[in-house]
Amino acid sequence: MADGGGGGLQLPEREDVEEEDGSSGGGGSRDMGSLREVKQVLFQEDEDSDYGSHKKLGKVSPRCVLAGNMQFPDLFQTSNLLFYERFEAYKDYLLGDCKPSEVTEFIAEYLERALEPSGWKALWRTDIFEVLVEVTEVSCSSLKAAVRPCEPFLCECRVDCVNEQSIRDLLEVKEHKVPLQELHVVYEDSGEYEQTAMSIEHVRFFYQNIWRSWDEEEEDYFDYFTRCAEPRLRLHYDILEERIPSELVSEYHSILTRCEQVYSQFNNLRNTLSNRDSDSDCELDNVSMVEGMKMDGELEGLKRKLKLIETPLLRYLFCYQRSPGSCSLKRKGPRPTGGRVIHVVTTNMSIETLTCLTRERLEPESCSQSQEIMFHKDILEAVTACFDGDLVLVCPGHYFVYSQICIADSLHVEGYGMPDDIIIEKKGKGDKFVECSGAHVKISNMKLIQHNAVEGIVSVLGGQTELENCVLQCDTTGITVKKSAELLMKYCDLYGAKGAGVEIYPGSNCSLTDTGIHHCRDGILIKDFIDEVHDLPKITLENNVIHNNEGYAVVLVKPGAALDGPGTVQDDNDLDAKEAEDNVASDIIQPESDEQMSPEDEGRPKMTAPPASSMQEAGEHGPSDVCIASEDVDGNEAIVSELTANSRRKTMIHKKRLSTLGITKADEEQIMAQEMFVSIANNQFKRNGKGSFGTFLF
Repeated sequence: MADGGGGGLQLPEREDVEEEDGSSGGGGSRDMGSLREVKQVLFQEDEDSDYGSHKKLGKVSPRCVLAGNMQFPDLFQTSNLLFYERFEAYKDYLLGDCKPSEVTEFIAEYLERALEPSGWKALWRTDIFEVLVEVTEVSCSSLKAAVRPCEPFLCECRVDCVNEQSIRDLLEVKEHKVPLQELHVVYEDSGEYEQTAMSIEHVRFFYQNIWRSWDEEEEDYFDYFTRCAEPRLRLHYDILEERIPSELVSEYHSILTRCEQVYSQFNNLRNTLSNRDSDSDCELDNVSMVEGMKMDGELEGLKRKLKLIETPLLRYLFCYQRSPGSCSLKRKGPRPTGGRVIHVVTTNMSIETLTCLTRERLEPESCSQSQEIMFHKDILEAVTACFDGDLVLVCPGHYFVYSQICIADSLHVEGYGMPDDIIIEKKGKGDKFVECSGAHVKISNMKLIQHNAVEGIVSVLGGQTELENCVLQCDTTGITVKKSAELLMKYCDLYGAKGAGVEIYPGSNCSLTDTGIHHCRDGILIKDFIDEVHDLPKITLENNVIHNNEGYAVVLVKPGAALDGPGTVQDDNDLDAKEAEDNVASDIIQPESDEQMSPEDEGRPKMTAPPASSMQEAGEHGPSDVCIASEDVDGNEAIVSELTANSRRKTMIHKKRLSTLGITKADEEQIMAQEMFVSIANNQFKRNGKGSFGTFLF
């Protein structure tokens, strides 16, 4: 029987059964003995175990040959486990449904059943030395093992001052007890200690990558695995497989390091105050208490930021809320010598192509015979050589780009021909493909193809970017329009995004006309999670066809307060902009559902239909399964209705904040102008998995 994972059972091989039975013939005695062996394996149970069989905890581990000057024996290779192997181990064996305060107890309980108590050899590995030792006793409650050096003594040191005697002295000081996490089990052909090696690996990985010093102090009402272990495990493998932008990874590690520092300082201060005599200086105690409160506030803020990045759903929706990013290339401005240059990109230029290009494109563009023209074979080279106002003409061909294209100046990048004839394909893994922040950038008549991506195919970070007559074959998110940026997109075709085809951030301006968005997770995702009037996006959707997307054609992410209807303002939400952002980080929860999400759907947002009072659910597969006669018209009206209602809600919040500041009369003309920020008409929504329009409430 094949091993099926964490709880699988191994049946004895046919030859083993025959040998144990002592017969090589085909008699009934041998068959009955074989049947008894099989039944014993199939139905053996450990009645005291809460986790099921502890005999198998991952796949068989191959040996690991060590590199170095010292001839150490081979070790079990356990560090290259897949996500699902660790997922099953923690869910079904080590953690189960324990609460944060029970984690240590649950792990110790499992190790008592899984570890061999003594007699196995391991490599005691630290940052300074590696020593071959033999384990004489295991203490699962303290996660330590009593060891003694093997004979002959084998040791490899990374510093000159460490020798055999210093190692033995160190063991004496430690009472010959070392942490289990520092032990790597020596390989045995028999496989007798395979489970011991696997169990120690899971404990080592857990305390290195999942457990946080402050976890034990968290509330004890939630399941630790679901709340903490699983999101952190998914994050670890997302980082390992380069599915998260490098900027976000750096930010996460920076926040985690700072959080550990603050917690250590806070814990030391707390211990000092608790050990201080009651007759000590009261004034000094008060100062320490104030300092402790500041540390506690900073610690809670850092924890919220970590949770935003750790949770797949929140990371998908909010990870770039506070840091919209900046263009990797600085603006050059006008050319120092004046004028502008036409850059022609081509892999090979024939006389016929040059003649047509000159007659049809270069001569009309050039106002004088002295116009400078530069030729390039690489589009990235051409864009890098541009100054403000230059034109890049890309001739038909298939161009490969191995780095990101950053456009910080006002440029026009135009394909000479039809989009399918001018293909720009991104090769290799990378965070970004095309990044625009110029005052006016135009990209037209070309096809962009993205593979193995982490971020979207086009990121508009600032200024105005115009996409005309382009085909965009995406890999992750399609186009992101950041705060204060503007996107004009017309006559384009976008498909293949694992996220949304277009992500619209607060404070941006987005106009989509005569464009197709299809075969993405969602068509358009509008992020509206900051309660400020000036952060409303300005959106124009006209004559677009949004079809065959997995989720909704258009999704609005908004605060849950919007459920109260337009014009309703909750007093608890009367906060300034900074407080509103902090509340987003602390109060966001996944929408509750009676159905458990599958591991494949864990990172996807759970959508809910907007309230009946503010809109109608449209689409072929709406929740109500009611056939709507005019699907496209109802879909357009639903989007307009919901976005307008959301605009009014923000207006009421803005008015109330002005009132609390003593400003009794607001600028009514400006507020009314903000309410009329949407122009949505004549869009077609067809065959989208969940309908035309949905909202995500947080």
